[in-house]
Amino acid sequence: MKKLFYCLLTVIVFCSPLLTIAQYESYRHEGEFGIQLGAAHYFGDLNPGVKLNRPKIAGGIFFRKQLGDYVAFRIGANFAQVGYSDVYEKKNDFQIRRNLSFNSNIWELMLQGDFNFFKFNPSNPDERFTPYLTFGAGVFNFDPYAYLNNTKYFLRPLGTEGQGSALYPDRKPYSTTAFAFPVGLGVKFAFNQKVNINFEVTHRYTTTDYLDDVSSTYAGIAAFPVGSPASFLQDRSYELGPRIGTAGSQRGFSGQRDKYITATIGVTFNITSYKCPSAN
Repeated sequence: MKKLFYCLLTVIVFCSPLLTIAQYESYRHEGEFGIQLGAAHYFGDLNPGVKLNRPKIAGGIFFRKQLGDYVAFRIGANFAQVGYSDVYEKKNDFQIRRNLSFNSNIWELMLQGDFNFFKFNPSNPDERFTPYLTFGAGVFNFDPYAYLNNTKYFLRPLGTEGQGSALYPDRKPYSTTAFAFPVGLGVKFAFNQKVNINFEVTHRYTTTDYLDDVSSTYAGIAAFPVGSPASFLQDRSYELGPRIGTAGSQRGFSGQRDKYITATIGVTFNITSYKCPSAN
């Protein structure tokens, strides 16, 4: 009887971990859907020094489909606000005199691939944390605007660099839709089998240099109707002294596209399936 007891005890001691592992492996992590909220920042002609001193709100919703233990596919819809002004520059004399500014709302749709560094299984307490890499492609809409005498003006229709002017027939209005290519890093942690939290920083390379409505050279005051909002918004150096925006002089740097970055905290809800353990 004593031998039988020891045999049963041995079986329990050695088999219980195996049964527990089999139970964890029976739960399959199919994916997640969730929301994220954080901040966005712009880099471009008005912020060439890549300063992070004017963050604005960002957020979004997404669905992530798990394709294996380490790879996932994500689709997301996001919103961000970006903006900057030359008044934040303290050293560059040209920027200080240029005195331009903008704000814009961004709406984007992204397709991304996520790659976990560790196996992630919310059903297993030992597999509830992983850093991950994400990258992909998407499309976004923007529409820069600025204020003049407390009145809001969208800048694209004004053709602030001579777009649409008879003096510059080769300068066409830019599109407010462009492509973006996100590259980022994140970490996520599962509180339990149902809920995760993640933190992610994603840098977006874009195909436009007009996120800030600044790209090439000044068109000159003669390209705009006298006294029109465009004539004042295309060159605001007059607010600090004599105008610097003579036709053909530098206004921006067209050799580099604009970018923006987001840093968000997200809450996601797991989608799981269960497969009965094999008899083997």
